Amino acid sequence: MTSSPSLTTQFYELGPVRRLERWLTAMPHPSLVVDIASTHVAAARWGKINGSLEAYAVEPLPLGAVLPSPVEMNVAQPDAVRSALRRVFSQVHGHEHGLVLLVPDLVVRVFILPFDGLPRRADEALPLLRWRLKKSVPFDVDETVVSWMRQVGKDGNLEIVTAVARQKIIREYEEIVEALDAKVGVVLSSTLAALPLIDESDATLLVRMSGKTLTTVIVRGGNLCVYRSTDMPSESAQLEPQSLLDEIFPAVAYYQDTWGGAVDRVRLSGLGAREEIFRRALSEELKCPVGSLAESERPLHLDSGARDLLHQNLDALVGWMMNGGS
Repeated sequence: MTSSPSLTTQFYELGPVRRLERWLTAMPHPSLVVDIASTHVAAARWGKINGSLEAYAVEPLPLGAVLPSPVEMNVAQPDAVRSALRRVFSQVHGHEHGLVLLVPDLVVRVFILPFDGLPRRADEALPLLRWRLKKSVPFDVDETVVSWMRQVGKDGNLEIVTAVARQKIIREYEEIVEALDAKVGVVLSSTLAALPLIDESDATLLVRMSGKTLTTVIVRGGNLCVYRSTDMPSESAQLEPQSLLDEIFPAVAYYQDTWGGAVDRVRLSGLGAREEIFRRALSEELKCPVGSLAESERPLHLDSGARDLLHQNLDALVGWMMNGGS
């Protein structure tokens, strides 16, 4: 997602898109990526030649500094967020040359919409998408930033994966960065940035926590089958396994009904010291292998710096690099 029309223009020059990676590849790819979450601000700069990690930094945020929401004001303590970002930029240089900005998942709503057909021209497709989204989003669709990709559904039908956010909320995050003389090239939600870490061809369920936000994704063969983000009652350190299961089950049931099969594996991210507890609960209920996102095949080939970021729950920074972000 970007606040300028360049993404949709570049995307449609690609023609039909059948893999999620190509959606992200259609974007400009600055080597510097910044993640503003509810709990921290982080940044990483990747080498332009071999994608190696050149520098990174993480700074915690005070409780309540960022309150992710698709509707209401997000940046409740702008001075605190700017101060944290300034400290990050003092360790990771190059922000004046452009960067990609990752925002919390709750900010960006993602829909998988069936279509009989959609014009290739962005200026013709956008009004149709906004019309379809009118009853699905809790804000005026004419005041939104919209990005989309095509994919082929289970029965060969056309599906449009659509990401939408309120323009005024995206601007909150951009203004924090711009106040420090940084230039934002692309804006994307953190889980969408992390998807390249999933490379299995079978059905993979990603269970990802960031602060109190649980994002549940099911990917199969490059298709996005399910995507939902939920504001949970607590962070993973206090969250009961059953509460997490209760939120995941509807997504799994929908996938089973729609695709006629079970989930083949589960990947976990952001569950911290209690990951093993959630791993056992999911394994028992879903009867399939459950492991950390860092244990996927693609991350195993990364250098030690990138793998270290994964173990610090900074997977979105690494996922951006893996889509050509360097």
